Amino acid sequence: MSSSPRYLEIADYLRGLISNSAPGDRLPSDAELCERFSVSRMTARQAVTVLVNEHLVERKRGSGTYVTQPRVPRALGSPLSFSESTRLRGMEPSSRVLRAGPTALQPDDAEALGIEITSTAIVLERLRLADGIPMAVEHAVIPAADANILDEDLTTGSLHAAFERNGRIPTRAHAEVGARMATKRERDLLELPSNAIVLSEVRTIFDQSGAPLEHTSTHYAADRYAFTAVLYRGEEVDPA
Repeated sequence: MSSSPRYLEIADYLRGLISNSAPGDRLPSDAELCERFSVSRMTARQAVTVLVNEHLVERKRGSGTYVTQPRVPRALGSPLSFSESTRLRGMEPSSRVLRAGPTALQPDDAEALGIEITSTAIVLERLRLADGIPMAVEHAVIPAADANILDEDLTTGSLHAAFERNGRIPTRAHAEVGARMATKRERDLLELPSNAIVLSEVRTIFDQSGAPLEHTSTHYAADRYAFTAVLYRGEEVDPA
């Protein structure tokens, strides 16, 4: 006989159902779980709460419990590219180039890249997809010295892989993340409802020599991502 708490057994049972379900599918109600496992309604709810916290299901008041669209984990401040992190999750990345070419620098771009505001720079804006699902709108500003990056395949290829072919390895990232309402353009591109939230990550990527490679703003569909971070007590944080 299993020594695991009953609610964890029920949660495992529900995970099995979820693995064979599609987003939007309805799961057994609390009453059905109570009858199947001979447990109290509180125990059944505790099991479902575990899965809600794992972003696997959502409760709809007066309707039931439903399978959610899987969220893609994203490590806060990771130097991994969208392509790398997406493939690590077993999904196929692709992109739609929205804009590519010369751009006027904004003050925050110039500061992050360590160049003068009057310097020439290029912008690469792409809609990032995973298994064909729109996930994020990415706006990268790059010094003009790396303009040959635009000759690469940036639809199916990785920007970071292109940098590496130029001998510059993305090694370190400094990131800030915030949440806000999506703009109409973002809603259209990401196929979001009118009240959608985006998670905005602003990153500066540095190469193996510590030189800035890119200053990138990425706006993620909030309901498709879960940001993670590992912090240690007493560890100093580099504000740069």
